[in-house]
Amino acid sequence: MSDSAAQDEQETEQLSEKEGLGQLRERRIAACRSAPRALARHGFLGTLRQRLALLETAEDVYDLDQRSDLYGNGVVEALEEKVAGLLGTEAAAFFPTGTMAQQIALRCWAGRTGSPAVALHALSHPEVHERNAFSQVSGLRPVRVTSEPRLPTADEIRGLDEPFGTLMLELPLREAGFVLPTWEELSEVVEAARERDAVVHFDGARLWESTVQLGRALEEIAGLADSVYVSFYKGLGAFGGAALGGPKTLVDEAKAWRHRYGGMVFQQFPTALSALIGLERELPRLPGYVRHARVVAAALREGFATAGLPWARVHPEVPHTHDFQVWLPYEPEVVERAVVRTTEETGTALFENGWQQAGPGMARTEVHVRAAGLEWTAGDVKTAVGEFVSRLDAEVKSWSAGEPTGAGTGADACGPDGPPEPPGTAVGRAARARRASR
Repeated sequence: MSDSAAQDEQETEQLSEKEGLGQLRERRIAACRSAPRALARHGFLGTLRQRLALLETAEDVYDLDQRSDLYGNGVVEALEEKVAGLLGTEAAAFFPTGTMAQQIALRCWAGRTGSPAVALHALSHPEVHERNAFSQVSGLRPVRVTSEPRLPTADEIRGLDEPFGTLMLELPLREAGFVLPTWEELSEVVEAARERDAVVHFDGARLWESTVQLGRALEEIAGLADSVYVSFYKGLGAFGGAALGGPKTLVDEAKAWRHRYGGMVFQQFPTALSALIGLERELPRLPGYVRHARVVAAALREGFATAGLPWARVHPEVPHTHDFQVWLPYEPEVVERAVVRTTEETGTALFENGWQQAGPGMARTEVHVRAAGLEWTAGDVKTAVGEFVSRLDAEVKSWSAGEPTGAGTGADACGPDGPPEPPGTAVGRAARARRASR
């Protein structure tokens, strides 16, 4: 076979594998949507009819006999006033996306401080999910404070070896496991930035649900920063949208830049109404979701241990918000197949999100606990874990093609060469070898 033919065959196999994973993803989404039981019911996965049903209670939050909005007035202004009141800021501006809101906020601060350098975490949203928009669009220069899976410390801020005009803190830090600092740690970090004559901006996409862990009200948390961005669709379930809160002079300038960035949308009443509904209905429920997420997380740990998966990890062990991570020592596709089978066969959606590669033979997912999850007891979670693990075992045997998945699982299984490898590692080797032999 020629090199060209071999390359064509390899590309065809890769495309086929990608299509297969896409089909598996669609099966998972369909199974979760139809499952009678789930830890969360994400509206964005629903039908258009289901999404529009959210607005059936709109008259409870706004006078629908008022004229519709045009270019940011009316119901949009009402939403901005509501957010400013909740955050305790002088003013707030609505934005169609959080990416736009934050870029504009940090651009405005750069103009005031005279420095385009923004100190942030290497795992923060702009660094991971925005395709270098800071530098490519807004002329900002990210300065990474740390890549550790936690928020930056005050000592790291003081010891940063180059100047910066703004410190951006993502609260909570999603990619690290939706983690938060303590209130004391957060206060010290902010003070360290002030000592360096920097302003502080909070990426508060999930700030609404951070009050339980921080032990403070929203207004007090937001009051630590010079500006704060919040999202309406992540925790509140709105159609989309975000807001930037801060001093009136900053917000006024941000609105001018919003126009330049294409954010002056003709009409936004569906999104604005859904955000007001979220603030009215979901915001008061968030502390309860956080508390129950801790029940779910503890039950997951116990369930995995009982099922013989001591390598499984729930992170953080005690969730800081109603979202957290689960890590399993298997290839993501193995876990995904087990998840789909479990959901389709039992009607219980324990894991609704996809699984990502988190290292050799390691898979990671995010678990969200919302209103639907409040119906689950710890016993329900453990039962669901047992159903899942039994199917995971079957998938592991299928993928390993008869190879052993590890010499043992406990500390007493250590041989002369040290502790056994995580069981998923052998599965990963087998999967990679199978692909290479095609």
